[in-house]
Amino acid sequence: MTSNATLQTEPSPILACTVSRDVQHFDLLIEDMEAVLGEAWGDLGFAEALTFFSQPEAGALEFVALAIDEEDERNLDLLAEVITAAAKHKIKVVVIAEDVTPAALHQLLRQGADEFVPYPLPEGELAAAVRRLRTPPPAAQAAASPLAESGEGDGVILAVHGLAGGVGATTFAVNLGWELANVVKEDPPRVCVIDLDLQFGTVATYLDLPRREAVLELISDIEAMDAEAFGQALMSFEDRMQVLTSPSELVPLDLMGPPDVEKLLNTAARHFDFVLVDMPSTVTQWTETVLSAAHVYFALIELDMRSAQNALRLKRALQAEELPFEKLRFGLNRAPKFTDLNGKSRVKRMAESLGISIELQLPDGGRPVRQSGDHGLPLASSAAKTPLRREIAKLAQSLYDIGQSNAEAAA
Repeated sequence: MTSNATLQTEPSPILACTVSRDVQHFDLLIEDMEAVLGEAWGDLGFAEALTFFSQPEAGALEFVALAIDEEDERNLDLLAEVITAAAKHKIKVVVIAEDVTPAALHQLLRQGADEFVPYPLPEGELAAAVRRLRTPPPAAQAAASPLAESGEGDGVILAVHGLAGGVGATTFAVNLGWELANVVKEDPPRVCVIDLDLQFGTVATYLDLPRREAVLELISDIEAMDAEAFGQALMSFEDRMQVLTSPSELVPLDLMGPPDVEKLLNTAARHFDFVLVDMPSTVTQWTETVLSAAHVYFALIELDMRSAQNALRLKRALQAEELPFEKLRFGLNRAPKFTDLNGKSRVKRMAESLGISIELQLPDGGRPVRQSGDHGLPLASSAAKTPLRREIAKLAQSLYDIGQSNAEAAA
């Protein structure tokens, strides 16, 4: 490692610096910096960094690794000043954070930090972050982005909300999105799935997609988001469907406010024909925003008391606030078979007692559905003949046909 004194006398350029209260607390970072840069890096304290950035020796700096832990949260203003000063001198900033609260991390990312890597460092993650800093997306990739095709669309927003744990909301959202993306072979609709269960979302798991740090960066500063930033945060599933996964880290549900969610949905709807939104089971400050934006709001339940009670609570809450309860389309997962007359009677009594209409009944997929989720594959790829997959495919075809009819009528 290069000392502070060497920064002033070493003729070879310094390409990067760690900036920390004491870099010895981050021994894994030292190892990774040496692996990535050899001897072409140095170490600075927070105050030293502010002075060094303006010196000629800093002209070759590509980035700084701002290493912080919970003790540094008391000096957020100083950390923000370091990030601002680095940006002023066109120096990229990678935040290396250990036990830092999401609120503090959010503030630093909004201040202008370029990358975030948790500490202890996952193997190879610092090197990957440096590669991303050094290699901006080429113009060819930008041109190939689904967002480049059109920016004037008026996509259909479909929200999916499970009213109790384990009712299959994410399974339904993921598979409905995939069926829509494959509903026709020629010129299929453009589909985007957005996982708004920021804390425990599993869309990435069900599609075997990595959770990228770009997602946290995006949702931490939606106000500054443009189409390019939104496109870079998306992951492509088999080149047919785009996915905005939940963040890799646990974040508070109020990290985004209603205006942020509104802008996110509007951006997605401008560039995709169908936008599937997988909601958290919790009602948040922006649930109303999604409900107002959605063309259809699927509320999934099961034939049990907890689902009935939660459906009644939600109905009362929406009607008390004069919100569009009529947008809700109740779907019953693991519905009774056609020959189960007793079960059919129970469904009817449940709907009558709640004063709702259960318009969608999804059969129990059983073990193939669980295996499909574990393997990260849609049902169409792993269990195409299951009754659940056929029912979702019929719904996708119906939604597509309605969209086509509306488009023809508007034309």
